[in-house]
Amino acid sequence: MKKIVIFIIFLGMMSFSPAQKERAFDVGEWFKFRIHYGLVNAGYATLEVKEDTRNNKKVYHAIGKGYTTGMTKFFFKVEDNYESYFDKETGNPYQYVRKINEGGYTKNQEGFFNQTADKVVVKDYKNKTEKTIAVPNNVQDIISTFYYLRNYPTIDKLKVGESVAVDMFFDDESTKFKLKFMGREDISTKFGTIPCMIFRPYVQAGRVFKEQESLTVWISDDDNKIPIRIKASLAVGSLKADIDGFKGLKYPFTVKAKK
Repeated sequence: MKKIVIFIIFLGMMSFSPAQKERAFDVGEWFKFRIHYGLVNAGYATLEVKEDTRNNKKVYHAIGKGYTTGMTKFFFKVEDNYESYFDKETGNPYQYVRKINEGGYTKNQEGFFNQTADKVVVKDYKNKTEKTIAVPNNVQDIISTFYYLRNYPTIDKLKVGESVAVDMFFDDESTKFKLKFMGREDISTKFGTIPCMIFRPYVQAGRVFKEQESLTVWISDDDNKIPIRIKASLAVGSLKADIDGFKGLKYPFTVKAKK
């Protein structure tokens, strides 16, 4: 439960995109996900794309929010806000925002990327600190990774067992985020039966997840490549998230059989 938004960001990361092909998203796109912890409706998360200006350029401004609801909110309150400002052509981020409250665990940070120098300046407003960290070339933040991968040029050509990877900056360090293609499956949702691609992200085993491959994600097998469902085995229990609403999709949404 403590990683409710990171869980949804993993969900979102499975949609794929560099600039070599037409983008799978545009300004105005919005998703909402319903999160279950066992049989309990634990909360919701949203992702949306707006437009802003950085370095005198029009950029995408993506905003991810997550929050607990109902009884879950009384036991473990989550109010998370993640934002990213990234280039419309390259997909590379200029700035990220991370402002979270997870059961009393709080962070209030902003990061400013210098992609030319391969550095990021992290300003921690809670602890009143600032530091500069070296990063790999073309590194992504946790939100921009989602949108960067959505147009990954060879995603539709992957064979079962093949993987894609991206450098991602999170929690003051860079990691290699890797996704393995598992195959295809039709998923039953509140909107109908949706053809999906299945991916398994490699995550760090330990305190949160049971093992390295404890996440499974289903992505719409169409031009939108939107996240449809995710399941995660946690150290205690399991989480499941399903798409609950959407608007502003760039392409028609593929549904085999409507509800």
